[in-house]
Amino acid sequence: MLRKHSYFSSMLSSLHVIATGGTFDKAYDPIAGKMTFTDSHLLGAIERCRFNFSPTLTTLPLQDSLDMDDDDRGRIRDTCMGSPSKHLVIIHGTDTMPETAQLLGRSRAAPILLKTIVLTGAMVPYSVANSDALFNLGFACAAAQLLPEGVYVAMNGMVFSWDKVKKDKAAGRFQLT
Repeated sequence: MLRKHSYFSSMLSSLHVIATGGTFDKAYDPIAGKMTFTDSHLLGAIERCRFNFSPTLTTLPLQDSLDMDDDDRGRIRDTCMGSPSKHLVIIHGTDTMPETAQLLGRSRAAPILLKTIVLTGAMVPYSVANSDALFNLGFACAAAQLLPEGVYVAMNGMVFSWDKVKKDKAAGRFQLT
């Protein structure tokens, strides 16, 4: 039988996952004929990941990241600062994920500096077959528990520092700046 080291056990119990929307949480609305937001898919995704712990979940207003403004990013920052957890994962739209990571990374507030914050999302919605959402969620949760304090973007098996990441929209992936 494998024993859990107390360091890892305490980290696992303190993971906080924050949903903000983005492609991850979009679902097809057959009446409107487009992708929209209803409820976050995060709870179902976490159940499918079969984590051996229960993260704290917070759902902020779900929106496309292209519709986010400074107030929305401030709400994300304030949620991170107010969280008692030192390990946070933010589900975010990919189009402006680097901008939110930069806002968090530039913060000099002690509650942010003493945490590991990982932003992730999906190129294909969770509700669509062959989505990358579930993998990215699990990968980001692992990264948040293993990386040192700081702000990161974790997408499709890669981890980037907040100040060295951009989305290559033509290629549909993230890369170093």
